[in-house]
Amino acid sequence: MRLLIAEDDKLHRSFLEGVSRDTLPELDELITAADGEDAIAAFGASDFDSVVLDLQMPKVTGVEVAKSIWARKPHTKILFWSNYTEEAYIRGITKIVPPEAVYGYILKSAPEEQLKLALQGVFIAEQCVIDREVRSVQQRAGDRLSGLSELEFEALVDLCLGLTDKAIAARRHVSLRGAQSRLQHLYQKLGLEKGDLPAGPWGPSFNSRTRAISLALSQGILNADALRREEKNLQDWLSSQGE
Repeated sequence: MRLLIAEDDKLHRSFLEGVSRDTLPELDELITAADGEDAIAAFGASDFDSVVLDLQMPKVTGVEVAKSIWARKPHTKILFWSNYTEEAYIRGITKIVPPEAVYGYILKSAPEEQLKLALQGVFIAEQCVIDREVRSVQQRAGDRLSGLSELEFEALVDLCLGLTDKAIAARRHVSLRGAQSRLQHLYQKLGLEKGDLPAGPWGPSFNSRTRAISLALSQGILNADALRREEKNLQDWLSSQGE
């Protein structure tokens, strides 16, 4: 087994290295990387079959590192090790996992014994090992009745980026009516239709558009990292349109 560990915190990196050496008797090589760029370079320079990835790293995020790794070798086993359970992170990973990949997601707050079980489960038994709290977020995100569909999630992203209805229609290749329909489905899912909004003598207490953005950030459906990535995607799209 050839293992790559990518973690920017020195103490966490040392801890992971120690636990991995104690837990994985099949380990032939272990290399560490201190940021996402180093992780991608290290993976390209050697033949790793297993990777432990922190999600929040300088330069390149863990999700982007995983995407790069799986694009080269979709059978690579990856264990994500993170502090985060926000839906934005979970969706980011779920969208890029190849059908043939084995992966895991464990929280840094988990006991050492649980980390050892996750290492053995993913890298030796080749089973997907997902923390219970993370699994509940996955299920909520995948449930069309309680979570957002991909189209609704896209509409929420476009709102948070400040796009107008016409710009959303152009970007998503739908009619203006289609874009507005997606927004209405989003408002319905978030409980922001006109009849659902609390009101006072001043009228409705919220603007559905801006309230959706507030809920997206406060509930962890989107976060700063996800919005930075989406902003780059938006700028690429605008450039392609000659803006």
